[in-house]
Amino acid sequence: MRQTAQFTGQKDSASFTGVLMFSRILFAMMFCVASVASVSANVSGQIREPRIDIAELDKRASQLMQQLEMVGMSVAVVENGKMTWAKGYGETLRDSNMMVTTDTVFRWASVSKGVAAATVLSLEEDGHFSLADPAKLHAASLELPASDKSITIEDLLSHRIGIVRNAYDNRIEGGKDAKTVRRALKDLKYLCEPGSCHTYQNAAYDASSEIIESVSGIPYKSVVQERIFGPLGMTTASTTLEGLQRSQSWARPHGRHGTRINRVKETYYRVPAAAGVNSSVKDLAKWMTAQMPAEEKIPAAQLTKMQTSYVNTPREQRYMRRKFGALENAHYGLGWRTYTYAGHKVIGHRGGVQGYRALVLFDPEKRSGIAMMWNSPHSRPIGLQLEFMDQLYGLPKRDWLRLNKKS
Repeated sequence: MRQTAQFTGQKDSASFTGVLMFSRILFAMMFCVASVASVSANVSGQIREPRIDIAELDKRASQLMQQLEMVGMSVAVVENGKMTWAKGYGETLRDSNMMVTTDTVFRWASVSKGVAAATVLSLEEDGHFSLADPAKLHAASLELPASDKSITIEDLLSHRIGIVRNAYDNRIEGGKDAKTVRRALKDLKYLCEPGSCHTYQNAAYDASSEIIESVSGIPYKSVVQERIFGPLGMTTASTTLEGLQRSQSWARPHGRHGTRINRVKETYYRVPAAAGVNSSVKDLAKWMTAQMPAEEKIPAAQLTKMQTSYVNTPREQRYMRRKFGALENAHYGLGWRTYTYAGHKVIGHRGGVQGYRALVLFDPEKRSGIAMMWNSPHSRPIGLQLEFMDQLYGLPKRDWLRLNKKS
């Protein structure tokens, strides 16, 4: 006969009460364990182990290349001071079947400014001048509006000369010689006292190449080759249009709708310190790695000067908040931009010129970063650097490339 759950009499009632209380306690404990497990599952879905997921980056880059505006792109990743991955995507010229590789040469555009700053600092270390010297002392063509304050070399490299931003870029684009353009800057007015605010420059910034040539007695391209490209093993790097076009594989520029731009203009090669460098993504990664103090490729004192936040850049901060809300505290150093990302100091720069774009973003302490170049004038790829940073810091996945955004 099967036993039944019948309780009669006083003894049975006490037993039942005890069993009931035990069951409630057991149920409560099981509920707590389940709740903790549920919370843990939710947390693990949001917080990742800090590491670079190359397969994920490759997948995201491949998805990016499906966008109609993209033609070709190259990407390189550095982790703990070593390049761990590099890859080319798409074509050097649309519908040509000439594929981008990690040796394909692109233009750096304004990422070039860091090379000029590093070259200037190496000459300063050799005793040729001080950053506190008036810039005009070694760059005769730099004629600025009258002021009681001298524009120093440090002011020049941090874009603190005080005149309207991108002064006379239109004249450079119109084919004018850089020195001629710089002599005309004296006709402008100051927006702020020299040394007190940031106004981004190209023609004026290129006075740094004139300073380099003045004290060295040889062409800018030769000094950069001797002091930067050669020692770092950047075999594809150059600072001229001829250097770009003699490369075995080089990316052709494209317009907004992926149409080919038939001719690469020489305009911004006339301001090589501002926008003249070309190289493969592997050499761009070598340059980025050299900015990490622990690698000892460039003297630590020079890196400290380049990566010091000299001036606030409100325009850049507004752009970042509008487009990519994670990069904060935007400032400018010497040839480099500085930010904070999730509480970490990061260094980087972006550049764009006539159908080419480039960027670098890295954490000098973690000795890790990403370098990218592409041959179309679009900003969407900028998002991949932020997805890299989210991986580096173990942050939740975010669609910075906006590939999942519904139209």
